[in-house]
Amino acid sequence: MKRRVLVVTILLHALLLIVVYVFQGMIFPHLRLYGYAPLLLPVAATGVAVYEGRYTGGIIGIFAGLLCDISMNEPVGLFTVLLTLTGLVAGALADTVLTRGFATYLTCCAGVLVLSALAQVFGLLLLNTSRLSLQPLISTAIRQTIYSLIYALPIWFPVRALGSRAQRVSYADRSFR
Repeated sequence: MKRRVLVVTILLHALLLIVVYVFQGMIFPHLRLYGYAPLLLPVAATGVAVYEGRYTGGIIGIFAGLLCDISMNEPVGLFTVLLTLTGLVAGALADTVLTRGFATYLTCCAGVLVLSALAQVFGLLLLNTSRLSLQPLISTAIRQTIYSLIYALPIWFPVRALGSRAQRVSYADRSFR
């Protein structure tokens, strides 16, 4: 029963990530704000880690990272590694130290968006052979982070609902033992 709940939970969260991926890749590039498109997949993956824990967070982090690497022109595996580690760390912190709630979710989302922006800046500096100025890259990273953080609220509702569903099923499973 427990394995089935875990599989269903991961599949539901993967479906959520696919919906977020469609929004990030097909809708929001046409709805840019001052030339910036939000980065939504790290927000969704972080939410799953906060509400589901390190194991589901790590698995969903791998999936979200692969989707980010596919959709963006970044070094291969950059987001896969970053979001997998984020899922494991944020999930472990939510399992042990942090309370699950909107403030924790928003703080973790801000952290992963800053890390994602820094990883993108580092990737551009590392792979670009021409001279790039650091100031415009940092300015762009800050603006994209803020714009992406705005969408943490709408993503929070389905992530929290799916997390609550999994916890209810888990509690029900314990009561039948």
